Amino acid sequence: MTVVQYFWGRYKYRLRFTSWPCLQSGNDSRPIYLPMEVCTIIEGQRFTRKLNEKQVTGILRATCERPRDREKSILKMVEHNNYSADKLAQEFGIDVTDKMVNVQARVLPPPMLKYHESGKDKACAPSVGQWNMIGKKMINGGNVQRWTCLNFSRLHIDGVKRFCGDLVKMCNAIGMVFNPMPVVEILSASANNIEGALKHAHQSAHNLQLLIVILPDVTGHYGKVKKVCETDLGIVSQCLKPDKVERANKQYFENVALKVNVKVGGRNTALQQALTRQIPLVTDLPTIFFGADVTHPAAGDDSSPSIAAVVASMDWPEITKYKAVVSAQLPRQEIIQDLYCTGTDPEKGTPVHSGMMRELLVSFFQKTKHKPSRIIFYRDGVSEGQFAQVLMYEMDAIRKVMPSIHHVLCLSNSALILFWCINSVPFFWPKACASLQEDYQPPVTFVVVQKRHHTRLFPEVHGKETDKSGNILPGTVVDTNICHPTEFDFYLCSHAGIQVRWHPFLSLPVGTYTLCCID
Repeated sequence: MTVVQYFWGRYKYRLRFTSWPCLQSGNDSRPIYLPMEVCTIIEGQRFTRKLNEKQVTGILRATCERPRDREKSILKMVEHNNYSADKLAQEFGIDVTDKMVNVQARVLPPPMLKYHESGKDKACAPSVGQWNMIGKKMINGGNVQRWTCLNFSRLHIDGVKRFCGDLVKMCNAIGMVFNPMPVVEILSASANNIEGALKHAHQSAHNLQLLIVILPDVTGHYGKVKKVCETDLGIVSQCLKPDKVERANKQYFENVALKVNVKVGGRNTALQQALTRQIPLVTDLPTIFFGADVTHPAAGDDSSPSIAAVVASMDWPEITKYKAVVSAQLPRQEIIQDLYCTGTDPEKGTPVHSGMMRELLVSFFQKTKHKPSRIIFYRDGVSEGQFAQVLMYEMDAIRKVMPSIHHVLCLSNSALILFWCINSVPFFWPKACASLQEDYQPPVTFVVVQKRHHTRLFPEVHGKETDKSGNILPGTVVDTNICHPTEFDFYLCSHAGIQVRWHPFLSLPVGTYTLCCID
């Protein structure tokens, strides 16, 4: 029986548009296909699929408010809801004020950034969270001898070649050693054959150090380019938007040059305090910083895996170079499964140690010739309801819990970030660390960072001691009144609010703010 026959026999309805595609309802495992002409979409439904770049940009612009306007909106909402008049609130003796609470805050001083001695400015301190490269040179410029460019946009090839020439000049001007001649000719290619063009460039230019990619005019191709370059071909790439290329100015060239330098192994700047060993609990002993997060598939996607990523610092005391490892795991699984793994060699029958944490610790030792004497682990993306589960599992991957353990778990109802310091607890045994050396037990500081929350901090007087957008100053720390009464948590504004959307987040104040100023 055909679909047309079914609808006629069951509903006495004759389908008119039999060549139209069907709508899929249900899910991927049990799909249900319905003819378009018999469907009506109900208004006001939430769209749970992944938005494209244009839609995301539109939402950001629509939801951005100046701090003064956002504060007024919040106060107006509280006044309208009149929580104190609620019957249940009155029965429990709850009185909700219609005014915001005043809290004490302090602004941390910005760290001094060190640049190359050959530049006019050998050091600078960020002003309101911002600084530029005027009169400065990279402290360690990278060396690029083999490079080329692929243009997938409608820009004329002559304009693309001029842009690349100007970019090379800027890179050389601020400290890099950049060959002005591409290893193969700069070419334009069709946006319909991105993968083929990238593979052809890889084959034509052996040992390519850098591939500059001008993206197609239509958005949505960035992920595909990065996947092919980074995972399939192993090429370092720098993607550029065609509209930015077309109207590039000096500042844009500087920004791109800074990105390129880091990707090819250079250092843009270093912390003056790091070079002089003056960062507390960081530069006195070899210290490694980790950052970890898990990215989940878009809503409605039940087949794609979640991707866990862990990044670690690879130099000391500068803390300017990082290495990243990624791992696929079960969909929607927030706990990182491959931090530390063990297995058995099928031939020798001996234990085999592996995992992202172990790989990064080994890399740190190979780069610095030091075993980390201290581990600081930043964990993003953990909701409040997952704190206990994630922390216990992932800390166990770093440290094996002994039967006599005495643990303290700090869970704050209003915490943006959980700071859980176990430096003084002697009963943990590091699994990943112990796999490197039996008696290797470095102290670990585990910090959970949470940005997606509903706490907003406003200046007491708008326009006074704020940045250009009206937000509170970068480096602002709040650790009283609105924080946990007994545990250690606090809010930190680490950067200027570029889009006028600023969320304070909680972390180790001075050390974290200092690291946020590294390119």
